[in-house]
This record gives sequence, C-alpha cells and structure tokens, in this order.
Amino acid sequence: MKNKAIILFILLTLLLSGCSKSDVSKSESNTSNENTESTSLNESKDENTTNKINYNEVKPNELGKIMVLMYHNIGQDESTWVRTPDNFRKDLNTLYKKGYRAIRLNDYVSGNINTKVGFTPVVITFDDGNENNFRVFEKDGNIKIDPNCAVGILEDFKKSHPDFDTTATFFLNSNIFNQPEYVDYKLKFLLENGYDIGNHTSYHTDLSKSDKDTIQNTIVQEIEVINKYIKDYPINTLALPFGGKPQGEDYIYAIKGDYNSISYDNNAVLLVGWDPYKSPYHKDFDFSKIHRVRASETNVDNVGLYDWLNKFDENKEIKYISDGDPTTICIPETYKDVLNTDIQDKIIITY
Repeated sequence: MKNKAIILFILLTLLLSGCSKSDVSKSESNTSNENTESTSLNESKDENTTNKINYNEVKPNELGKIMVLMYHNIGQDESTWVRTPDNFRKDLNTLYKKGYRAIRLNDYVSGNINTKVGFTPVVITFDDGNENNFRVFEKDGNIKIDPNCAVGILEDFKKSHPDFDTTATFFLNSNIFNQPEYVDYKLKFLLENGYDIGNHTSYHTDLSKSDKDTIQNTIVQEIEVINKYIKDYPINTLALPFGGKPQGEDYIYAIKGDYNSISYDNNAVLLVGWDPYKSPYHKDFDFSKIHRVRASETNVDNVGLYDWLNKFDENKEIKYISDGDPTTICIPETYKDVLNTDIQDKIIITY
C-alpha cells in the first residue's frame, strides 16, 4: 500500500511537471510570434526605406509631373489673381487630403526631394510681395501677424498639419510687403520659419521689352534691396514679371549676369503658369524655364489648380509619386527612356 502511494505521488509529480513545461513552451512560442509580427509591421510602415515598400501597391513614379503653384494676392474679393482667405485655406486642405506635401523651390530644382513614400511634392510661390501676402500689426507692444494674410494662413496650417512641411517662396519687388517699418522683421521671420525669398525685379519690369543692361540692372537692384535687410542671403531664384521672357540671346541674362560689380546666378527661373512641370530627373527638365500652375478657380481657361488636380485624379496626367528615399530615383520600367542619364548621385530603381 505504501509502495502504491509512492508510485502515485511520482506519477502526479511527472504529470504536473509536464504540463508546466508545455505551458512555458507555448508562452515562449506566442511571444516569439508576436515579436516577429510587430517587427514585420514596423518595417512595412517605415516610409523612408525604399527596399521595403511594395512597388506595385505604392506605384512610385519619380518622373511624374510636379505642380509649382502661382499665387499673387489674398483678398476679400475673389478674382483671377486673388484668392480669398477661405479659398486659400481650402486649397491647402485639398492638397493635404489628396496626398500632396510642400517642398522648397530650390529642393525641387536640385532634385533634393524628401517627400514621404506614396505622397506627391508641390511647390507654393507668391509673386509681387503685396501687403496681403504678409501683413502685421502691433498689439500691446508686440508684433502680430494678420491671420488672414498668406503667411498667417500658412503658419496656422503648419500648426494643425505639421506633416504638410509647410513652406513657400515669396518673389519680391522693391516695395517689400508695403509696410516699410516692418521689412526687417518680416524678412527675418520668413527665413527663420522655413520660407524662401526670390527675385521679381525691382520695379516689376517686363524683361521681354528690355535690353540686356536693363535686365541685369533691375535684377541686381532687387538683390541690393533685399540684402540691405538680410545680408549675404543668396537671391538665386527669379520669377519673370508678366511671364516676360528676354528675347533671343538676351535670355541668358535672366539666368546670370552682373551690374555695378554685383553678380547673380539663378538656380531657377519661373514663367507665368499654365501647367505642371517636369520632374527634375527628366531629361528635358530646364531650370531656366519652369512652368507654373495658376492657383485660382476664376478665368483660368481650364489650366487652374483644380483642373490639374482632377486630371491627376483621373490619370489624364501622370503626377510624381515619391518612393520615400531621397537617394534613389524610382520609376516604372516604361519611363526609362525619359530619365536624365547624366544624374550621378542617385540610385536608379525600376519595376
């Protein structure tokens, strides 16, 4: 009887030990599977790692077109060259919801595009440097930005949509934002908050009707005006007033020249808008003749912002879609023929 009791005790001990070992093994196995799944999910969400994206799902095409939007005024009455504050807010929200993300003009031109995977870069520009682009006022001894001017709207959008990467280039004439007592504050604010400043000539001169000396003089004069406030800032982008292109061989002076011992060498020359422009990796991309899109809905002759958004949505035009990796150019196999083969600092990926 005693022996039977001992045998029964041993059997129970072995049985309990076996259950415990099985449970531990099962627990370890579950933990391992959970970690593997978590790692896999994290990798699939890594938007900056090109070799981990599904090309057929994302369909990156870094030879698609990019919109360079052309704005002028923000005002209360909508017209061809005026957007109301509410409509400008609508533009930004529409771009955001449709998967567009802002980039700097110089980054577009240089091909330094860091747009996240699956999204499309867009460039925002303002011509003329009107007060409604950047208006300030003083309250209780402090400078405040008008919430209904372009910069006020952009800054508010930046707070609520930090992943839009809000930025814009302001092309200025000599009367900078029409509040002379605040020019220094405004220009420094723009540079400190991720915006850029470009040249629109000192007196909005039509360069198509100008000789080479006038072209160089009016470009250099504006550089001098701006550099009084922000010394050594490189003014190396030009938006042609009226879209007026210097004639014949004089076009070179829109790109580079000198006057009164001051020289300039523009990285980008922008025309008046009618359509999106080529990818900087396209073999026919020309930094000196960049097309722009009219950011308006009034009298745009079917070439306004919303016309092009619809064409992209309907695949009537092919937009740039980023692969999320600034070190690569990712394109469908069928686009190889239009790739600029002189580009040396990028890895080419086709699918």
